[in-house]
Amino acid sequence: MVDEIHEDSLKGDITVQNIVASVSLHVEIPLEKVSTEIKNTEYDPEQFPGLVFRIRDPKVSALLFSSGKVVCTGAKEREDINLAVQKIIEALKTIGVEVTKEPDIKVQNIVASGDIHMRLNLNQLVFDLKYAEYEPEQFPGLVYKLPHSHITFLLFGTGKIVCTGAVNIKEINEAVDTLVSTLKGLSDGTRTGA
Repeated sequence: MVDEIHEDSLKGDITVQNIVASVSLHVEIPLEKVSTEIKNTEYDPEQFPGLVFRIRDPKVSALLFSSGKVVCTGAKEREDINLAVQKIIEALKTIGVEVTKEPDIKVQNIVASGDIHMRLNLNQLVFDLKYAEYEPEQFPGLVYKLPHSHITFLLFGTGKIVCTGAVNIKEINEAVDTLVSTLKGLSDGTRTGA
């Protein structure tokens, strides 16, 4: 079962930076054998139970577990996840591990970043936005949890943003629209420019 994130393309100056997906290959994976016979792998079971498999093209890192579960990270497009999973399946086949069932692939998180083209007064926004945290001594961005959502933004005074927690493009677009609408609805004292 493959889920899709391409319901729409991203709006404006927003780009995907990372897609994290969980995968089930429905087969046991002999991690020790993988680590000795397949290139670009790292396995230290005393430190971590998973094997790291770095795929060069597309540039995706995968954590493989003996249960057949895989976590892919680093993709910038949904198709990169599909290609990475295919490369993992092909590599496993070379050591005698046959994946016979269709892998289950589920996007868990998409990180996107961009610019909303507004100057933001973070010192004021922390008081105006419910679910906002801002500690400039610790981190230069304001953390804003979008109400009634699993999406969180990092907001910077320049208008740059990072969006995390979405599982598809539609969610990112809707969240950014909600954020911009909320910011525009606040008093003029919140923004120093448009």
